[in-house]
Order: sequence, then C-alpha cells, then structure tokens
Amino acid sequence: MNMPAASAGSLLANLPNGSLADELFHILAEKGDARIERIVSTGQATPEGDWYDQETDEFVLLVSGAAALQIEGEAEERELGPGDWVMLPAHCRHRVAWTQSEPPTVWLAVHF
Repeated sequence: MNMPAASAGSLLANLPNGSLADELFHILAEKGDARIERIVSTGQATPEGDWYDQETDEFVLLVSGAAALQIEGEAEERELGPGDWVMLPAHCRHRVAWTQSEPPTVWLAVHF
C-alpha cells in the first residue's frame, strides 16, 4: 500500500536579496477549494484605488517583516508584525497599504 509522502520546508528559506518588481507567491498545498500559500513582499502595496474582494475566506499570518492592511469601513490601517494574524471573511474588501522591504515581509495565507 502506497502512503502519501510527507512534505516539509521553511517559510523563511530562499528569500530574495533586495527588492523585487512583484511579490512572490508559492502554493504550499492545495485541495478542493482550500489553498495554503507563502507570499514574499519587498515593499509592494495594492495599487491605490484597488481592493481585494475574494470569493473565499482568507486567514493571513505575518511570519516576518512588517505590513499594514486597510480594511474597507475601518478608519485606521491595521499594522502587522511577526506573529500577527487577520481573518478576512469572503467579500471583506481589503488592500495592502504597505510592506517592509528589508528584510522581506513573509506572509502565510490560507484560503478556504
């Protein structure tokens, strides 16, 4: 009987040196409608006037670096540091206000 192979890694491995033109997205696992991904940001932000409005819930954990999320209807940006997380229900309009570039900002995002 073949058992599925376990997989492992580090969210902090293979980080870029310096700024990137675009964020890096790496899907760590995917099954059905669920997806777990690592996102690496180096100073990126959502373009002014653009908002994410996703069909699924999203749990976001900031692993390293720093960032701020703007959530529609909230007066203040939510500043995030290592270990901080946010649960964004489906259709909760949000945007990334800013991300730290050095060292890179690393996110763990779970879409379900």
